[in-house]
Amino acid sequence: MKLGLKLLQERAKVGSFWWPYISNLPETYSVPIFFQGEDIKNLQYAPLLYQVNKRCRFLLDFEQEVKQTLKDVSLKDHPFKGLDVDASSLGWAMSAVSSRAFRSHGKNKFPDGSSSYVPMMLPLVDMCNHSFEPNAQIVQEQEEQPQKMLLKVIAEREINQNDPLLLNYGCLSNDLFLLDYGFVIPSNRYDCIELKYDGALLDAASMAAGVSSPNFSSPTPWQKEILSQLNLDGEASLLKVTIGGPELVEGRLLAALRVLLTSDKDAVLKHDLNMLKSLPVEAPCGIANEVAAFRTVIALCAIALEHFPTKVMEDESLLENGVSAASELAIRFRIQKKLLIVDVMRELSRRVKQLSSKETVGY
Repeated sequence: MKLGLKLLQERAKVGSFWWPYISNLPETYSVPIFFQGEDIKNLQYAPLLYQVNKRCRFLLDFEQEVKQTLKDVSLKDHPFKGLDVDASSLGWAMSAVSSRAFRSHGKNKFPDGSSSYVPMMLPLVDMCNHSFEPNAQIVQEQEEQPQKMLLKVIAEREINQNDPLLLNYGCLSNDLFLLDYGFVIPSNRYDCIELKYDGALLDAASMAAGVSSPNFSSPTPWQKEILSQLNLDGEASLLKVTIGGPELVEGRLLAALRVLLTSDKDAVLKHDLNMLKSLPVEAPCGIANEVAAFRTVIALCAIALEHFPTKVMEDESLLENGVSAASELAIRFRIQKKLLIVDVMRELSRRVKQLSSKETVGY
């Protein structure tokens, strides 16, 4: 929030050098912290709802902290010239920074010669839109004069007249694009869904998939040791796992499934963790084991789909009938999550069919 507070300070200052820039910033932002309650519910995705609530709580707490700090400050010394700094204005500043700032090399140098990264708001540059196939990039150069730097937008390919300048904001999920920028990328190859690694849930999923004798709730000691190495067991475990994105199935989840769906300890221990976590490494614990793992993930996806109160066709019907801008964003977000889940199910089903045919011919 440091840059956000500076932005509010300059906005309150009469004759600020930055006023021409600040006066052209949007008055409102289409990020979920400004959604009405019903539109927040329309997101239908618990991990994002948690992040929205977390940011709203932070703004409310920070508002009280700012008010407490400034309660005895005179108008002459008031950093915001006496203007009230509430959760709404703090949210505006946070959204302006999150949607428009770039991380660039700072002035401070570390002992190894590398520089710290600091957020910077770059007038005009921040008007460039996002694309995963950008036609330009930001290049930072250090000038000969100390403490001076030069930032350039360099074309990466030929750009025709009237074509927009496109930068890559990062390989982000739709959660982050919506939270920070207020838009959703259709068919975002970096999007994913978050799940909690839970033995009972995996047992239910594997049984629904027709996998016999699932062992997720009661792993053997050697299996627990591997789960601990995967950071999926123990006091400091990280139980959030993802499906989708470049990996299709997060490596830690895939390795856990491969390990827990076999009783052949030797077959597992002859592979290192990286091999067990790798989807391109086909069936390291055998074809039957791989098919069982994929079918369990497919069942997990089916369970995840059931948690959405509406289906894609219902969502598309709502959009056709017309809704508010915030509702449209929320509906498009949840549509993309559901389509992502369906795409993962289709790809894993294709792999199951391929593996099953190899098993049939004794591959």
